Amino acid sequence: MIEVNNLIKKFDDFYALNGVNMNVGEGDIYGLVGPNGAGKSTLIRHLTGVYRQDAGEIYIDGEEVYENRKVKSEIAYIPDELFYFLQADTLEMKRYYKGIYESFDEKMFERMKKYFPAIDVKRNIRRLSKGMQKQVAFWLAICCKPKVLILDEPVDGLDPVMRRQIWSILLSEVEERKMTVLVSSHNLRELEDVCDHVGIMNQGQIIIERSLSELQGNICKIQVACQTGMPKLPPEFEVLHMSNIGRVYTVIVKGSPKAAAEAIMTDPEKLAIVDILPLTLEEIFIYEMGGLDYEVKDILF
Repeated sequence: MIEVNNLIKKFDDFYALNGVNMNVGEGDIYGLVGPNGAGKSTLIRHLTGVYRQDAGEIYIDGEEVYENRKVKSEIAYIPDELFYFLQADTLEMKRYYKGIYESFDEKMFERMKKYFPAIDVKRNIRRLSKGMQKQVAFWLAICCKPKVLILDEPVDGLDPVMRRQIWSILLSEVEERKMTVLVSSHNLRELEDVCDHVGIMNQGQIIIERSLSELQGNICKIQVACQTGMPKLPPEFEVLHMSNIGRVYTVIVKGSPKAAAEAIMTDPEKLAIVDILPLTLEEIFIYEMGGLDYEVKDILF
């Protein structure tokens, strides 16, 4: 569905994007994560056809994006900083969206009113709270019935109940219509619950792109209780972090969790306990970025 090949964008002497490669399958929910300044927003502006690349290729559903009206009509984008016309209310913005998107479903708009009961559709949107403005953005975007939905910090400003409801609506659309969703967010805990695939971005490149299950299966946390110090791991295992409290050692290892545990237990008489614990997406991000000299403080487990 979305294919990006060796994408480059330069501002003066600064490479905002420096050879980005990304693949997002149809019906996937793809989480784009990275530190501030990694290039996520610049990449999104290319995917939505706002920026023209200096080099490289961007395809959505097999077609180039820039200056392609057909492709753009199949993309809905909710930015972090929302924009509405000065005097517009929700009904006026609905008419505006309907004029742009031929696929806009007015019956769906009416059905979805029940999910946004706090929204006064005749009130100036700019007078609504930030959370309500975000609700309006979702309401309108979903009713456009896009093939691709691109979200930048999508649920920032929403209360927990509305956050859950928004994700429920999105997941339903993905299941029913195979809608493709790209989400850029710093809320890694939330992405972990909804994403199929994750791309970790740093310094204008996507350094890791994997399914979430594969990503979590390749890095593990092993806790070892040992009388004589932490056993050595074979060189094929990369130790990302090690700490201990007394005789209990915590090791973050890149490699097969099962194989790492078996290597530690080569001398079981010295061991009291070996536990393999899954890492959260947030922990994976921290240790991957820590390996790239990103400033990461030591974490207590």
